[in-house]
Amino acid sequence: MCLLVLAWQAHPRYHLIVAANRDEYHDRAAAALAPWPDAPHILAGRDLRAGGTWLGMDRQRRFGIITNFRDLQRPRPNGPSRGALIPGYLSQGAGAEAYLKTLAPTASGYSGFNLLLADGDSLWYATNRSEPFARLLQPGVHGLSNHSLDTPWPKLLRVRQRFEEWLRASSSLAAGELFDMLNDREPAPDDASIPVGLTPELAQALSAPFVLNPVYGTRCSTVLMLEASGAMNLIERRFDASGRLSGETIFELSAAEWP
Repeated sequence: MCLLVLAWQAHPRYHLIVAANRDEYHDRAAAALAPWPDAPHILAGRDLRAGGTWLGMDRQRRFGIITNFRDLQRPRPNGPSRGALIPGYLSQGAGAEAYLKTLAPTASGYSGFNLLLADGDSLWYATNRSEPFARLLQPGVHGLSNHSLDTPWPKLLRVRQRFEEWLRASSSLAAGELFDMLNDREPAPDDASIPVGLTPELAQALSAPFVLNPVYGTRCSTVLMLEASGAMNLIERRFDASGRLSGETIFELSAAEWP
């Protein structure tokens, strides 16, 4: 499970604000947020098993983030990697709408996914588990976990409420407050969104925004604050299986800079 909230063109200074938790098995190796050696135009973490990513940007400040879609269909054993969708977008010159048009004919071949793609002008949401496959999002606040955009799962509602309060109340919009929000480890009581058949310990852990479990849990939290000019603050905090902070990467870049 993963979780994110975002504000698109909903603040006078920041074009896009994203706060996200990535949940994964702790034994699945991943590289920290950095420019990719074989694709230096991509700034992202990297899944070292399949080679893709869950969140990334490029020099043009195009942005993408993906979550798996939880449903009754088993993952396609020979299907293409969903983690390749973001580098696929960032490695071609088209905008989000054009990329999604090329993806649509083959999207059903992937296991279930939610995909958010932004360019300088637009933010698009796509999923291969509903129709239409892709739609343009209007300015505002959205939340996403492992079902359709804005599905009111308890933990997502809790984080989204705090995020909207932060947008209204914070004049400085400090990134540290967003990390505090993402670090919410309090389980949600009676969360019907948790799949059946799990151990009680894992089911309880999954109901919290920050998933704390020795086998599967929150591996990293990421905050992006992108100005319309292209200046940005991108921060990733990584955690070990016990939930302790194990590393942090910060990119504070002007509109003309690239790491």
